[in-house]
Amino acid sequence: MTISKHNLKRRKFLKYALAGSAAVSGAGLFGWHQYFDGPISNACKGFSLPQELLEHSLMKQAMHGIDFEQLWDCHFHLLGNGHKPSLNERPSGAWVNPKMQSLSSPFQRLQYEFYLNAACIEKAEYADIEFLTNISDMVSELPSGVRLMLLAFDHQYDDKGNKNLEDSTFHIPNQYAASIAKSNSSFEWIASVHPYRSDAIEQLEWCHSQGARAIKWLPPAMNIDPSSKNCKAFYEKLVQLGMPLLTHAGDEKAVHSEQLQKLSNPLLLRTPLDLGVKVIVAHCASLGSNLDIEAASPKQVSNFKLFSRLMDDRNYQNNCFGDISAINLVNRESAEIKTLIENQAWHTRLLYGSDYPLPGVMPIISSKQLVANDLLDESYLPFVNRVREYNVWMYDFLIKRFVRSGENRLSDSVFQTKRHFF
Repeated sequence: MTISKHNLKRRKFLKYALAGSAAVSGAGLFGWHQYFDGPISNACKGFSLPQELLEHSLMKQAMHGIDFEQLWDCHFHLLGNGHKPSLNERPSGAWVNPKMQSLSSPFQRLQYEFYLNAACIEKAEYADIEFLTNISDMVSELPSGVRLMLLAFDHQYDDKGNKNLEDSTFHIPNQYAASIAKSNSSFEWIASVHPYRSDAIEQLEWCHSQGARAIKWLPPAMNIDPSSKNCKAFYEKLVQLGMPLLTHAGDEKAVHSEQLQKLSNPLLLRTPLDLGVKVIVAHCASLGSNLDIEAASPKQVSNFKLFSRLMDDRNYQNNCFGDISAINLVNRESAEIKTLIENQAWHTRLLYGSDYPLPGVMPIISSKQLVANDLLDESYLPFVNRVREYNVWMYDFLIKRFVRSGENRLSDSVFQTKRHFF
């Protein structure tokens, strides 16, 4: 993969836009200025690693003990904008809010450009087919057996079940995700159905019939209150179908929904948990705080502590889980990552997820910061950062294999995720 004039132009835009954003914010965007240890943009050198990296002793160390037939990346975003036909020259139906693509919304436009660069998409108008081509090439370079669970994403709906395009960030149709999963045996898919829709149950049943392995929600972006009575029938159907719910908890920065952040409170997930739904809490709720609505005198508590309360509840030992996607971002607390590593009793209920393409958004993940926080051995830096130039998914996998707290590491079982989707 050569660096085209389109990528060079995007890199220049990202460099100056990010510098400007950091200057405006004063503290710097995402805190990247303190620990930045690489280029602003994804190198996109192609997905095939040089032989010296494949045969490196650290690569062999990371691979040891993993049955890759059991490794299903449970948090892998499917990107597209619907501008040009994708699979089999058919329109994908994907949609991105025009605000994300407009210079009139500079921060959202900057996000959009970073996502395109992270996924090695050169021409935005061909995002659908380029993304599909890229991830097909990428998975062919991963260890045999690895599967990527592609995420669909529903629109935002209001409390009465009406679609709200104005405040929806993007949309990836279930039909599109299902068709891509059928096109490549290395792909699985996770559906997204808003529970307030009038046809929610019908849509859920269709997704199940088409092989969807779970349902994905992002409550603050989609306007979903997981504790709402409007979700009860949906939860009962999930239990009947045996489908897990992969739902975001903790602050959400990838989409713009500040007024709805309270919907990311992990404690709201007691409702589906009490009804027997298998709930996988995305990112282990590892960002921000929410009101402790169960306290005698409610106050703000870290979302991770609220998540921990659910994980430690004896009533939920069989249906409360967490995925470890995004735990290595620069805005995560190192103490919380260390808790995940040290709490070995949780490891059978933690699932590997990459949050792809976020590992390719260079300023938000810093190997150097992990070293500074005593989570990664400094001697690993040259190797992992070199891998990142070629394959950001493999970089993310390696980081999560190597992070440690003292002598403790994430167990092999965290990377044996397939069993959770049957």
